[in-house]
Amino acid sequence: MTPSRSRTTRVIAGTATALAVLTACGGGGDDTANKPNGPVTLTFWGWAKGTKDVVDAFNASHTDVKVKFEEIPSGTAGGYAKISNAVKAGNAPDLVSIEYSSLPEFVSSGALQDIGGEFTEADRAKLLPQTVELTTLGGKSWAVPFDASPQAFFYRKDLFEKYKVRVPATWDEFEKAAAQVKKADAKARIATFFPDDPTTFEAMAWQAGAQWFKAEDDTWKVNTTDPATTRVTAYWQKLLDTGLVHKNASFSPEWVGSLKNGTTLGYLGASWGAGVLKGTLPEQSGKWAVAPIPSWDGKPASGMLGGTSFAVTKDSKQKAAAVAFAEWMSTTEEGVKARIASGTSSAFPAAAALRPVAKQAFDAGYYGGQDIYALFETAGASINPSWAWGPTTGTTNTTIKDQFGKIAPGGPSLADAVKAGHDATVAELTKRGLKVEG
Repeated sequence: MTPSRSRTTRVIAGTATALAVLTACGGGGDDTANKPNGPVTLTFWGWAKGTKDVVDAFNASHTDVKVKFEEIPSGTAGGYAKISNAVKAGNAPDLVSIEYSSLPEFVSSGALQDIGGEFTEADRAKLLPQTVELTTLGGKSWAVPFDASPQAFFYRKDLFEKYKVRVPATWDEFEKAAAQVKKADAKARIATFFPDDPTTFEAMAWQAGAQWFKAEDDTWKVNTTDPATTRVTAYWQKLLDTGLVHKNASFSPEWVGSLKNGTTLGYLGASWGAGVLKGTLPEQSGKWAVAPIPSWDGKPASGMLGGTSFAVTKDSKQKAAAVAFAEWMSTTEEGVKARIASGTSSAFPAAAALRPVAKQAFDAGYYGGQDIYALFETAGASINPSWAWGPTTGTTNTTIKDQFGKIAPGGPSLADAVKAGHDATVAELTKRGLKVEG
């Protein structure tokens, strides 16, 4: 166990009152590792690129367990609501995809089962420690991490060269490059601020060293006005005020259109974005490249944007089989190859041993043969380990998203939106009977 993981686990495990609901409401099942007694049929809901290919490969190579897959909308686009409603109705699938940011909320609502008996310490030791930390709550293991999602900057190499813009290594350089792009083409911008996606903003705060949620003793400490967050908020407010970035909803027709016509030159995303761009803009093959996300001091630093884990719902009678399938997807060469060879996924596996497999399976010709997985490797190692998600992420993000949509000159600011998210979070934690500071 790494020092950071040990520290995080002790902190979370020690919050007896603040996390009481995590341990009291968690799903059933004993903690004795066991193998599924097949043949059994599992139901699985998810949305990540390449998932159907993985399920098809599993079913073709296994006779003891069969998986019925249903593709659902991404979590914040309705998938999480569908899962929650199914759990309440008692007809949830056995296994579900849940991003790390939303896992604590599902655990606290009693929607999931502790899988520590099946997903052992030896299994977890194979994975990036930061992903293990994010799936360990109240000293228990709640999900199998699939990928890490370190940040990256995707940019139009041809247009950067045309406008003689240097790829920025720092956020100060990014601002200067943004001004240079705007000067070269009045309609063009270096990147886009996504008002509908608070997770991108949160990844920036994470990278800068923020720690919005902290469980200490019997109290949740909520702090969105720390120096790191304040710095990030002021920076992006300035970019918006000076018109140096576009403001469009993520993956919207407007955003995609601006990528197609070359009026957006870059995308501040994560490792999985390489597959998204490749699938969205196939006609631009060879024009894109990937760089490390800019940092404040030019040294490698990253938050995480998204990232998938697989969790067993509380009423599943097939926990052992579900965990075995989740581990096959996450920790076997066959599972990773099946997902990435489809051409739609550029997932960066949490399992270190499988990253060479992912690199080999992903056709990097779209990026001119660039070794993008070497870049992801460095970024993944630099993920700030101090960040933790709270049990009310849905409330936090919904509030910030609503406020981000209202930002306009002379109107609400980014700081106002973050403050609103803070206040809504504190109110929700208090409503749930938890002790809160902040």
